[in-house]
Amino acid sequence: MIAFLNWLDGVLWGLPLIVLMIATGLYFTVRSGFFQFRHFGWIMKRTAGQMFVKDENKGKAQNEKGMLSSFEAISTAIGGTVGFGNIAGVATAVAAGGPGAVVWMWLTSLIGMILKQVEVTLGCYYRREHENGDFYGGPTYYMERGLGKERHWGKLWLIPALIFGAGIFSTFFVTSSTLTAAQVVSGAFHLGTYSIAGIPVEGVILVAACLCVLTYIITSGGTRKIAAVFSKLVPVMSVIYILMGIAMILVNIQRVPATIVEIFTNAFTGTAAIGGFAGCAVSEMIRVGMARSVYSNEAGWGTSPMIHASAKTRHPVEQGLWGSFEVFFDTFIICSITALSVILSGNWTDGTNGGTLALSAFSSGFGTVGSLLLAVIMVVFTVTTSGGWFTYYLAILEHLYKQEGIVKDIVMKLFYAVRALPGLLWTIYLVKTDNQGFIWTVVDITSAIPTFVNVAVILLLSSQYFKLLKDYKARYLGEGAVDPNMKLFYEEKVGKEEA
Repeated sequence: MIAFLNWLDGVLWGLPLIVLMIATGLYFTVRSGFFQFRHFGWIMKRTAGQMFVKDENKGKAQNEKGMLSSFEAISTAIGGTVGFGNIAGVATAVAAGGPGAVVWMWLTSLIGMILKQVEVTLGCYYRREHENGDFYGGPTYYMERGLGKERHWGKLWLIPALIFGAGIFSTFFVTSSTLTAAQVVSGAFHLGTYSIAGIPVEGVILVAACLCVLTYIITSGGTRKIAAVFSKLVPVMSVIYILMGIAMILVNIQRVPATIVEIFTNAFTGTAAIGGFAGCAVSEMIRVGMARSVYSNEAGWGTSPMIHASAKTRHPVEQGLWGSFEVFFDTFIICSITALSVILSGNWTDGTNGGTLALSAFSSGFGTVGSLLLAVIMVVFTVTTSGGWFTYYLAILEHLYKQEGIVKDIVMKLFYAVRALPGLLWTIYLVKTDNQGFIWTVVDITSAIPTFVNVAVILLLSSQYFKLLKDYKARYLGEGAVDPNMKLFYEEKVGKEEA
């Protein structure tokens, strides 16, 4: 079974998907006039520059529609990515591909900035407003409306939508973010095995059970409550983690230049066997770097559009800018800090990976304090990751069951009832069977399938994105003339009844 999964991982993250992502990213980059580079300052101004601007009239004056603020949307999206992917995932990338994998993560993220901008823009444009005023959108929505109606695919849009949805929901049933956080917490607090009602229970499983309860609590209020909590929680924990990383770099400042050289050198020469590290060829390094990049920042995966589509925004491209910022913040700041901390510690060659490797890296720099801080951060980010992905699953289910009725009620109640259980069950299984090595292979597979479908679809819908981008440039960047007849949202163009 493990051999088959490794083979499937190699096929899915092989040449076809890599070529598709690079070619699509370069296509949008070139045709947009290198937008993510030429207008990087504008992207930062309209995203990071707006985070702490308080304006009670904002939204009303601009006639923005949506149920979340842009900041709540980005906090929820980052909450769904930062943690498991950025800490454990990046540590695993270095352990599996060596320091050079970091360069390929960075390069993938450069085109990822435009890919996520495109998918978020399309997610907002094709979103649907429910009767209660809630907004939902994402890849399945632009598959139905963009391919099914505008491109006259009829019911054929269901084929990519079902494949995409199955790929996304596979992460609901197969996840190990809970296991990773539980291992970090258990290691930091040196938890052993405890007897409960005469049954021996590992500390890792007890922590996982607590995380399960926390996830139930934080997701009990639905998308609006999750976004409200995340907008306060995610920035604080992100700043703490960034400060920890900066401190780790300062402690090892003399070794930083040599480490940077090692990262870039290994990216094009491969990494020889060192200690418990078996060595890695350039081709494997590229594959690992790209796979972990997508898993950490989710560019092209199709997940973030499902929360960004709920945001209040004056223009779909304006919300797309937040997608670009998300990739930049996620990869070039959070992931880079993790990668540098792991490499500077020297522990990446000892055969460990995931959260355990990240824990040992910060322990080597700050001792017990570093371990405990990382444990707290991992607990928060694991819960936010679960909460963020809960909103993605909810968006797909809302699309699947558009009409209110008994079937939708049953499905939703069942989903809410079991929403946090898979993480706990997987933790118990992996701990009891001691079969944790293959989980990252499964993670790669579950990210490759929806990514392949989503990237292909946004390429097919590229003309709509470029129409919106042209309009946005005319309205806000002074490039070209504004078309007064341009409709900024699909439902404005065709009317809610036809939509």
